[in-house]
Amino acid sequence: MPSRRDEIKLSESEQRELIDTERKVVVTSIGPRGWPHSMPMWYVPRDGRIWVWTYAKSQKVRNLERDARATLLIETGHEYNELRGVMIEAEAVIERDHDVVFEFGKDLTVRYSEGISSVEGDAAEAMKAQAAKRVAIHFEPTRLATWDHGKLGGTY
Repeated sequence: MPSRRDEIKLSESEQRELIDTERKVVVTSIGPRGWPHSMPMWYVPRDGRIWVWTYAKSQKVRNLERDARATLLIETGHEYNELRGVMIEAEAVIERDHDVVFEFGKDLTVRYSEGISSVEGDAAEAMKAQAAKRVAIHFEPTRLATWDHGKLGGTY
């Protein structure tokens, strides 16, 4: 007999749909005093990985340099029966190469800017300057948990 946990898992296509359509991931790392440090971030899914960018000197980068383990949370829903999400335990890979950071910055901008399909000209030059102070981070998943409370059919 399947467990309730198994009943609410997202299929791979449901996971992809959730990751592709949501706009915020909460990235949790271990802070300098040993406490979880959670930050909401914009992200881009690329080749089955979650990518973010941030300032190279940010606390989250210092945390991930010290301990690459992170937990990512992407979730949606307001009422209990609407809750859907994916939690990913992962190893962070910090990308410092300027070209990698710049190209990712363009992808992030296109994803979150209405009506543009590329970053060109002055906007690209401004992004190159920003990329010099930033890193891109992608997360290599090691374990994940998913849920869709709508699959409970109204019984909890």
